[in-house]
Amino acid sequence: MKALTSKAEDRETLQDLGRASIQIVHDLKNQLNGLKLYATFLRRRIEKSERPEDEQDTIAKLIAGLDRAASDLATIVEYGRQIELKKQPGFEVQKVLRTVCSSLDGPGAQIIMDPSSDSVQGDLDPLKLTDAFKWISIGAIKHRQAGEEQAPVSIKISAANDQQATIEWSGLQKIDHDPFHSFVGSEEIRLALAAKIIEAHGGSAKLAEDRFVVQLPLSG
Repeated sequence: MKALTSKAEDRETLQDLGRASIQIVHDLKNQLNGLKLYATFLRRRIEKSERPEDEQDTIAKLIAGLDRAASDLATIVEYGRQIELKKQPGFEVQKVLRTVCSSLDGPGAQIIMDPSSDSVQGDLDPLKLTDAFKWISIGAIKHRQAGEEQAPVSIKISAANDQQATIEWSGLQKIDHDPFHSFVGSEEIRLALAAKIIEAHGGSAKLAEDRFVVQLPLSG
């Protein structure tokens, strides 16, 4: 193997490798989707032939696993691409976060908006930030503090001025790694993409003890 002779060559090689990796992952995702079609066909045959319930459960779990793997690969492909923002004026951060909380509401409150949150607006990309907020909220629910009665994750928005907002997801347990910059699981893959979206806006996403903290510029 030829040794790299300069930092410029090193960067070029890494860029080529990154582009190739994205294509490979994209092809793997398509292969998994193809396997899912075969598995779905097999499940229908099993259901029609009234096979034992454990066989039906097995094929259902196989399809769910293929779905999850294909979704993770799709997220990795998206992470590898450049973030292109389509900003719109008057993006209401609080309103969107309330919608995210409602969509994740399940048995027992899992995530709530702090009523003392500030109402803030900015020139931001509504679609991408809505996805980012949803992924961060799902990650926060996964890492919330354990107990006999799990307290819900609380989201609070604060803004010292109209230039920057701070959003905190509190009530988390201790995490021994940076979930925003790792790929150790499905939630972390999406948290990494969420952080990249926020950073593309000029903001930041980080873990601070028992909280996820996002700082987001609001000015155009």
